[in-house]
Amino acid sequence: MPYRGLRRRAARLGHDLIMVEHRGVGLSRTDTAGRDLPVSAMRIAAVAGDIAAVLDREAVDSAYLVGSSYGSYVVSCVGALYPERVAGMLLDSALQSSADIDLERRAVRSVFWDADTAIAADVRRLYLRGEDGRRLLDVVRAAYELGGPELLGPLLRGRVRGRAPGRLRVPAGAAWRLLEAYATMDGSLARVPGVYEFDIAGAIGFRELGYGAPADGQPLDPALTYAPLAPLFPGFDAEPVDLGREVSRFTWPMVLLSGTRDLRTPPDIADRVASIAPDAAVTRIENGHSALDTHPAALMRALDHLVTGRHAALPGQGEALNALPRRGVSARFPTLLEGLVGHAEP
Repeated sequence: MPYRGLRRRAARLGHDLIMVEHRGVGLSRTDTAGRDLPVSAMRIAAVAGDIAAVLDREAVDSAYLVGSSYGSYVVSCVGALYPERVAGMLLDSALQSSADIDLERRAVRSVFWDADTAIAADVRRLYLRGEDGRRLLDVVRAAYELGGPELLGPLLRGRVRGRAPGRLRVPAGAAWRLLEAYATMDGSLARVPGVYEFDIAGAIGFRELGYGAPADGQPLDPALTYAPLAPLFPGFDAEPVDLGREVSRFTWPMVLLSGTRDLRTPPDIADRVASIAPDAAVTRIENGHSALDTHPAALMRALDHLVTGRHAALPGQGEALNALPRRGVSARFPTLLEGLVGHAEP
C-alpha cells in the first residue's frame, strides 16, 4: 500500500511498471486455501522464481528490475538465477552480502563514535551515561539518515540536557520517542496488513542474510538492531548466491543509487558493485537509506535514464536529483521531527 502511487508516476514517464508483492506479505501472505505460508516457504530463490513467474504471466520476456535495500538483493539474485529475464537493473541502497555488517559498523562508528564532532561527543556522553546502546543507535541513525546533522544535533542536545535529574523537555522527548517507535525493533512482531508484515517474510533476513549476526562487543553495534527478534526466526544458514562473483557476469546496464547519509547500506557497497559489474553507474544523492521511501522522484528519474539508455550520464546528475520534490513514504517525517525538536529550549 505505501507504494501504490509509484505506478502512476511511472506511467507519467511513459513506463509500464509491474509491482510484485513479496510472498508472505499482503495478498500473497497465504496459499490458495487461505492458510499463512509456512516459514519453510521463505527462501530468496523462491522469491526470485515468483518474479520470473509474474513476468511469464504478463508475457514479458525481459524487464528492467528495480529493488531497494533488501529488494536490491532479490533483484540481484534474479539476475544470477534468471539472467535472460533482465534488460537492466537499478539497485537503490544496495544490499549485497551478510558480510557487509563490518562496513556498516565502520560507517556508524565513524559518524557517531570516532568523529571529533559535537554529535559524536553527545552520543558518547549518552552511551557512557547508561543509555541503552541498541536504542541509542536506532534513534540517532534514523535521525541522521532522515534529516542529517540539522535534525540530529538539536535532538541529541535536547536528550543530553533533558536527562538531568527531574527534567525532561516534552517536545524533545516526544521527538525521541517518535523515532524510537519508528526505528527500534522490540521482542514482538507488530503487523499492519498491507503496510508492514515482517512476521513470516522476515525469516529470509535471518536465515539467508544474517540479520541475527553476533555482536562484536563494541559500542553502537548495528548487529543488535534485530537481536530481540532473533529467537522468533531460524538461525543463519547460508546466502543463496555469491553475488560478489555473480555481479561480474551481469552484462546489462546497471544503476546504483546511493545516499550520502546511508548508514545501513553504506555507499562503499555501491562503489564495490560498480567496480565489479561490466556496465554500472553509481549516483550519489543527498539522502539516507532507501530513496524508494524518502525520495522516490529521484529513483524514478534514475530509472528513466536507465530505460532510455542514458544511465552513463547519471553520476553527474546528483544536484538535479536532489532538487526534485520529496514525496516519499518517509519524506515528511523529518519536517515533523524538526518541528518537535525546534520547540525544545535552547
